[in-house]
Amino acid sequence: MTRDASARVLDGQTWSDFCRALEEAGQVVLGEGSPRDSFDRAEGFRYLSRLTRTALETFVEFADPEAPVLFRPAHETVKIGADNPDNFYQKAAISGASRYRIWGHRGTVHYLGFGTYAGDYGSGGRRGQTGYLEASDLTVDESGAFEILVSCEDPGTGNWLPMDPDTSSLIVRQTFEDREAEEVAELQIACLDAARAPRALTPEDLDQGLSKAAAFVGGTARLFSEWAEGFAKRPNELPAFDPAVAGAAHGDPHIRYYHGYFEIDLGEALVIDLQPPPCDYWNFQLNNHWMESLDWRHYRIDLNHRTAHANSDGSVRVVVSHEDPGHPNWLETAGHRRGTMCLRWIRAAHHPDPTLRLVALGDSTICGD
Repeated sequence: MTRDASARVLDGQTWSDFCRALEEAGQVVLGEGSPRDSFDRAEGFRYLSRLTRTALETFVEFADPEAPVLFRPAHETVKIGADNPDNFYQKAAISGASRYRIWGHRGTVHYLGFGTYAGDYGSGGRRGQTGYLEASDLTVDESGAFEILVSCEDPGTGNWLPMDPDTSSLIVRQTFEDREAEEVAELQIACLDAARAPRALTPEDLDQGLSKAAAFVGGTARLFSEWAEGFAKRPNELPAFDPAVAGAAHGDPHIRYYHGYFEIDLGEALVIDLQPPPCDYWNFQLNNHWMESLDWRHYRIDLNHRTAHANSDGSVRVVVSHEDPGHPNWLETAGHRRGTMCLRWIRAAHHPDPTLRLVALGDSTICGD
């Protein structure tokens, strides 16, 4: 028989189980298919520490769906599942048993999308998206202000973001063309069916929260490690990714993803040729083996439709290498000889496949046709 939460908290069993589960998550980093050098493993264990930070915020600090808080689950030092360097991510705990109001100011950020989701990467399972609304479909007043009703039932008027009875989270994606020049939307959220202030922490809250947090760390690490190991079987290719799998992993439904794995030695370059279709946005980025975007604050590891240099016919050539070959679309590996990579098209008219080839860094065709 399971002991009650009060007893588990009182004698420290809750904390001991949490610590043991985190230790077990370390087996993902030590797994057979994981890199065996100290550099990649150091990043792997740091990755687990980062997942722990966001898991504690998700399942302990901001877990009450009757007192939702918009927080940043991924950012400059927490990275998950090929997180987009152009994105400002926000998340809140919600429940399909309640109704919510989101309100704020549109800002000038290029792309703004709101999604409701069921489940998570841990013990709760992932059912995927339960509703989606993007800024192009919002009614916004002349000052840029708007509000959204989040509910299972269609109110019939105004901006509506659907939920299902098992909805458990809200994810907001704000995507920049130019991070320095654009302003994010200012957003707030409140539960319309809660007539109370946030309640005090209970033993049950802590016991369940730490259990879910530990399951999230292990589940997230295993999920994206399995993806990376699968990509690594076809190095230096960038195939289309199954939209159903992306959706189940809480991806944006308007994005078509391409995922791959790079392996580049010193003196080599990976040349990627794109023919971008008419679309709202596209980007290409480099990640480490653990599918964390490389440190875009200090290295040029991604390009989008605005920052990339295009040829006269609209095509784009991206060159990935350890050293600068003198190409305007050079992306640096930031010390990584291997890792994952991702291409996104948002609302594209069609989805052209990129072409890739690994060449010597001094190859004359890098800067030519």
